[in-house]
Amino acid sequence: MRIADRSKATGAPVDKFGNQLCALTVHAHPDDEASKGAPTFARYAEMGVRTVLVCCTGGEVGDVNNPALKEPGMPFHGLDSVAERKLLAEMRPKELEKSVEVIGFSKLHMLGYFDSGMADSDSNANPKCFHMADIDEATERLVKIIRLEKPQVIVTYSDDQRGYLHPDHLKVHDVSILAFERAGDASWYKNAGPVWQPLKMYYSVWSRVRLKSVHEAMLRLRGSSPFDETWFDRPNLDHRITTKLNVGEYFWARSGALKAHATQVDLNEPFWFGLSDDELAEVYPYEDWILADHHIGGYSPTASGLETDLFAGVRAE
Repeated sequence: MRIADRSKATGAPVDKFGNQLCALTVHAHPDDEASKGAPTFARYAEMGVRTVLVCCTGGEVGDVNNPALKEPGMPFHGLDSVAERKLLAEMRPKELEKSVEVIGFSKLHMLGYFDSGMADSDSNANPKCFHMADIDEATERLVKIIRLEKPQVIVTYSDDQRGYLHPDHLKVHDVSILAFERAGDASWYKNAGPVWQPLKMYYSVWSRVRLKSVHEAMLRLRGSSPFDETWFDRPNLDHRITTKLNVGEYFWARSGALKAHATQVDLNEPFWFGLSDDELAEVYPYEDWILADHHIGGYSPTASGLETDLFAGVRAE
């Protein structure tokens, strides 16, 4: 399995003040970092950028989505629901570690909350779950990490999640927004370390043009597509995209990180692996982002077209 090679970097790129470039991404569960942004972060890792992953929960109440692991001789064969859940909770941190290695993250921080599960499930009422966490307490935990790691760029989930209303994903957005503002404000969280103001905050987005391109390629090359009309009924956020990164050479990070999460990903599932890395790179070699907020005076992200770098306006000339 290929992993990000930081030795390819010729040096540590810096911002206009001489600080090493750092990007921090916030995710809800183990495996989210694999499906959203893995190629982008692998690319930056190999460029020498410090890359940090914050995972808010341990994914304890997920399901075993890989039927191969329930076959005779495999870890989940014959287990009842209680034993299955216990083993799953033990395996998911190890899977996350493998994914982190593939993508090349410099550091993994666990925010320390329990998986909330889907809306209205019993686990939603668990006082230790992320969904139930006090918003200021959760924000302070994230601010402490931001002040420690000093990222110029923060990546989080969109303010429009109508396509997937998972309580933990909604909470990631809410906490990230507050942390972006409060990390640089000395009046907040005086015991969370010296203040640090991130300069840019991005939302991840699966663009409609990407969805359409992959769907049409699946029909052409495989004869069917997992993307039915419900996918095209989801909100189209393409008009908000400010940033398009060509990461076609790094799709191995996505597929490798997904495979690291063996309990969560079925290798025969066309949703994840319907196209090879090379085919996907030919069809749509980009990851798209929305610049949600920034603290760069006079900066306009689309003044000369879409950004091609999350550190545009930040990177030393």
